[in-house]
Amino acid sequence: MSVKNICCIGAGYVGGPTCAVIAYKCHDIKVTIVDLNQARIDAWNSDKLPIYEPGLEEVVFDRRGKNLFFTTDVDGAISEADLIFVSVNTPTKKSGMGAGMAADLAYVESATRRIAEVSKTSKIVVEKSTVPCRTAQSMRTILEANSTPEVSFQILSNPEFLAEGTAIDDLFNPDRVLIGALQTEEGIAAQNALVEVYTHWVPRERCITTNLWSSELSKLAANAMLAQRISSVNALSAICEATGADVDEVSRACGRDTRLGSKFLKASVGFGGSCFQKDILNLVYLSEQLNLPEVAAYWKQVVIMNEYQKKRFVRKIISTLFNTITNKKIAVLGFAFKKDTGDTRESAAITLIKDFIQEHARVAIYDPKVEHEQIYMDLSEPGVVDTRKEVEKHIQICASPYEAAEGADAVVIVTEWDEFKDENLDYEKIYQGMNKPAFLFDGRLLINAAKLRQIGFKVNVIGKNELAGTA
Repeated sequence: MSVKNICCIGAGYVGGPTCAVIAYKCHDIKVTIVDLNQARIDAWNSDKLPIYEPGLEEVVFDRRGKNLFFTTDVDGAISEADLIFVSVNTPTKKSGMGAGMAADLAYVESATRRIAEVSKTSKIVVEKSTVPCRTAQSMRTILEANSTPEVSFQILSNPEFLAEGTAIDDLFNPDRVLIGALQTEEGIAAQNALVEVYTHWVPRERCITTNLWSSELSKLAANAMLAQRISSVNALSAICEATGADVDEVSRACGRDTRLGSKFLKASVGFGGSCFQKDILNLVYLSEQLNLPEVAAYWKQVVIMNEYQKKRFVRKIISTLFNTITNKKIAVLGFAFKKDTGDTRESAAITLIKDFIQEHARVAIYDPKVEHEQIYMDLSEPGVVDTRKEVEKHIQICASPYEAAEGADAVVIVTEWDEFKDENLDYEKIYQGMNKPAFLFDGRLLINAAKLRQIGFKVNVIGKNELAGTA
C-alpha cells in the first residue's frame, strides 16, 4: 500500500512541525492538520504561527495551500486520509486514579472513537503522542470493535524524539525514526507504508522497525534516561558547592569518557519541558501497576532530585540576600523551560517565581519569546481560588533585561538564552541600575563569573563554590 493522503489530529508542538516537514519533503502526499481549536488553526493559517521553532516558518509558508492544509474539519480529513497521526495532548492526570503520575488518555480515546465513527475505508492509525506503554492496545480495542469486512484499521506506534528549539533540524536529520507494529502480515505492511513516507528523506537504515510495545516503551525509556543524567549531574552540583569542586570541570572530565559522552551533563536549576517529568511519572505509574515497587522508586528519585535542585537554588538566593527577600526586587531572566522555544511547560522559572511570591518579593520577568498572558496563566492557579490578582500585585513583565534589572536587588538567570551571555548583554549597564550590593545568580552556567565580579557583582553560580576559585 502507498500513502497519498495524511491527516494529523492535533495541531500542537508535535503534530504541527512533524506533519509540516512531511509535506515539505513529500510533495506527492497531501497533508491535512486538523484541530477543534479554531483560534489555533487560524494562527497556523496566518503570518504568525502559534508556536515558535527555528526554521518552522520557512517550511510552513513554502507548502501551505499546496500540499499542506490546516482546518477544523476533522471528519472530512479523516474520511479522505489513508494514514492518520493521532497527535493530541496527553497531560498528567490531575485527579482520580493515578493522579499526579498517570497520563490522561481522554483526548487519545476521543480521537480514536472519532476515527472509528467517521471512517468508511481502511486506515492506518499512528500513535504519535507521548503515551504510556500499551496505549495502542486500548486504541486497537476501540477500532477493532468498530471494524467491518470493508473497513479495517492497522495501529502503528511512531513516537517523536524532537527537542524543542531544534525540532525542525531533528525532523530533517533524525538519529532514528522508530515505527512499531503488530507482527502480523497486515501490521508489517502498514509499517512498511509509513517507512516509505519517511524514506523520502531519511536513510532506510535509520528507520527502526519494532513490535508495538517496544516502540512505546522506547520513548519513555529514552526520556527517562536523559532526565536521569541531568538529575545525576545536578546531584553532583550540590556536592561541588559544598567541597569547592567545579561542576563544569567534573562534567567535562566525565564527558570525555566515550562510554558516557558529553551530552546532558550540564548542571542547571533543573529540567523542564512537557516530556521528561511526564514520561518518568508514566514509567513510575507503570512500574507500580506491574507491582515493581523498587523500579518505581528508582525512577521517581529522578523527579525528586529535580524538585530538590529548584528548592535548593531558591534557598541559596534567600540566604545570600540576608535571609529575606520581602519587598526586594528580583529580576528573573528567562521564563521558557529552555532557550529557542516559547514553551513554558514545567519550566523551572514557574517554581522559582511562585516561591519568590510566597516570600513577598517583587519579581520582574523578561523572556524574549514567551507571551505575557502565558506567564500570568502559569503563575496563577485558576480554579476554586483564582490567584491571578495576587500574582499581578507581585510581578512585572518587562520588555528588556535592563528594565527588569532596574532597581533590583538580584538578577537570576533561569533560561540559557544566548542574549543573556556576558558578551551579548551589557552587564555594566545592568550593574549601574541595580541596588548595591548587586547579586547575580546563574542557574544555567551561562556567564563568566570572574568577569562579572570585576564589574562589582556578587556572583553565585550553580555547582560552583564562589570562594573555591579565589582560595
